[in-house]
Amino acid sequence: MSHLLIVELPGGNDTDILTAALEQGHRFTFLTADPGYYQTQSKVADVLARAEAVIAVPDFALTTVIAAHQADPFDAILCLQDLRTVEAAQLAAALGLRFLNPATATLARDKAAVRARLAEAGILQPPTRLVDGPDALLAAVAALGLPLIVKPVDGFGSQNIFALRTEADLAALQRMPDLIAAGPGVYGLGVVARGAMLVERLLDGVVIGCDTMSAGGRHVLLGVNEKLFFPRPSFAIRGGCFTSHCGQFGEVEAIVCRLLDAIGFDYGAAHIELMLTEDGPQLIEINPRLVGALIPRLVSAALRRSVHADLIDLHLTGRLPALASAPMHAVTRWFAAGKAGTLVSISLPPDNAPLYAGTDVVARPGDTVGPPYDNADRLGCVRTCGPDRAEAEALAERLIAETFIGIA
Repeated sequence: MSHLLIVELPGGNDTDILTAALEQGHRFTFLTADPGYYQTQSKVADVLARAEAVIAVPDFALTTVIAAHQADPFDAILCLQDLRTVEAAQLAAALGLRFLNPATATLARDKAAVRARLAEAGILQPPTRLVDGPDALLAAVAALGLPLIVKPVDGFGSQNIFALRTEADLAALQRMPDLIAAGPGVYGLGVVARGAMLVERLLDGVVIGCDTMSAGGRHVLLGVNEKLFFPRPSFAIRGGCFTSHCGQFGEVEAIVCRLLDAIGFDYGAAHIELMLTEDGPQLIEINPRLVGALIPRLVSAALRRSVHADLIDLHLTGRLPALASAPMHAVTRWFAAGKAGTLVSISLPPDNAPLYAGTDVVARPGDTVGPPYDNADRLGCVRTCGPDRAEAEALAERLIAETFIGIA
């Protein structure tokens, strides 16, 4: 039995990493800037009640955690939350635990710095500009020309993103440059957004998510998730198909390994998004943590094992997980409100088909809902899995089509 230090929760409510630790027989201590936030969620609070301790560190002071480590040593530290990746890396370095090195963690939380580092390594990048303020934003847009995408330099989760495709979009930007340049403001959990924005060429093609694990600078590609989006102007992901890697994604694996090597990624999970364009694969971004938005459940279904258990073992032992023995296709489809209002109910059709893998509902009656602009607007999803991709996708689409969403 090992003692794990787990820092915050992805999405603020995803307890899968805690459950995986308990199922493996490990003890865990939970580290957070705001324990009250989690205690207001009954399901999260129930799992946290099984922690050895909940340490509240609003300023993430190293001395507080070091004292806890001396009293009951931690064997590994895990952080699946973007907002605290840097602090977790610094804690791990201070405690001598396996984790992403602090320099790369800091770099990876700055999209502009990552672009610059990759350019230095000779990796082709789309035209980009780092801007700070409305005047610089308008100047960058004028210099680069449409189509463009504007996003926070420290953003995550496909949130606070603006697409500029047409002259009408440009006119809208010119009416509210202050609002967009201000960025997201406060992210939560005591973290304030930097405020700077990145203006990039808006690419066109198929988006794939590449999920990897690394140990000592060696990398393993677990699989590839081909993503679908809700209709424009939405940036919300409607679903995808994660296919386990058994050697068939060799070209993709070579690309992601080169990207990870270029930024000095040495330990932990990473989620890399690529756009497959007519000119070849182009990087969208590198996320220095396990993929979020419940996609780990999709990965686990395709691998036929817990990806969270793989991650825990990686940090405890330094062992990379094995590739899947045969390709499996795990499919997800999200549902969202078709109009603005108050959520009354969600009714999913029962399904006992062999390919059915589960349902996740993230919204609750009484929530204010609306059409999906970004991932935070989604209400829930269905998951299917099997060796035949077409069959798994057809079942997922049928389940979504038969889902009833009551809105007042």
